[in-house]
Amino acid sequence: MAETARADNPTEPKSQPVVVKKYANRRLYNTESSSYVTLEDLAQMVRNGRDFVVYDAKSGEDITRSVLTQIIVEEESKGSNLLPEGFLRQLIGFYGGSLQTVLPSYLEHAMSGFSRQQEQMKRTMETTVGGLFPSFEEMGKQNMAMLERAMSLFSPFRPPGETESLREENERLKAELAALKRRG
Repeated sequence: MAETARADNPTEPKSQPVVVKKYANRRLYNTESSSYVTLEDLAQMVRNGRDFVVYDAKSGEDITRSVLTQIIVEEESKGSNLLPEGFLRQLIGFYGGSLQTVLPSYLEHAMSGFSRQQEQMKRTMETTVGGLFPSFEEMGKQNMAMLERAMSLFSPFRPPGETESLREENERLKAELAALKRRG
């Protein structure tokens, strides 16, 4: 029976990531806690801000990216549907293309900015009027829609009128943000 990984405190200073070994029988072994873990345990470590690396136990190859991708697939199969189908199609389209080398750093930068923005909004809302603002879930949906629109800018074949539509949406969001600032 697999033991679950303990929830680590993300504020604890940890200089080294947790080493996880993946065995041929597909089991994952956390060398820090000396226990077998599941993909869900690793997902929780990510949510807690705990870094880890995964190595193939036999070859020693770093397979962290593959395991992280597996976690995403598992989460999506549970019905979470964080990644819209259009985004996934666009992402697949970038493989082998000229932007393949640029896209990873762009996405990482965009997600870091998104996370900082969410944290800042959370702090602001907690210190102000709380209940008068939309829920975090709704803001997350709006931010994801904005990320999708940003990704569509990489697509050279935008439908006619989409640029104007994006400008109008941008102006609407600016006005909404200004109204929220005036309230706070």
